[in-house]
Amino acid sequence: MNETILNIYLVINDGYVVEFRAAAYEREGGDDNKIEFLKLHASADFNNAYKFDAPSDKYGKFMKYRKFSKLESRGMHFQLFEEIFSSFNVPEHPLICVTPVVDGKILAG
Repeated sequence: MNETILNIYLVINDGYVVEFRAAAYEREGGDDNKIEFLKLHASADFNNAYKFDAPSDKYGKFMKYRKFSKLESRGMHFQLFEEIFSSFNVPEHPLICVTPVVDGKILAG
């Protein structure tokens, strides 16, 4: 059965998360194969990925990456991706690969 899987990019400039991007695929098979597929396509997907607003406070200031990292360590970063998840109509616990793009450099591994 096919599942929608996502490459999500954190665009980080000068220590701030300034943009999200995402690319979706319909794939079947095991989770390990899907993750490997996403990693393989991470660099190539970036330029064609859909752009999404990054979170900002009431003053329009972007979130520091350090704060995002704390949310991620608690498993709470998924809340920040809700707009992406609803745009691609993914299930409640989607399979994703998050790739940082720091000052223009894609850190795909």
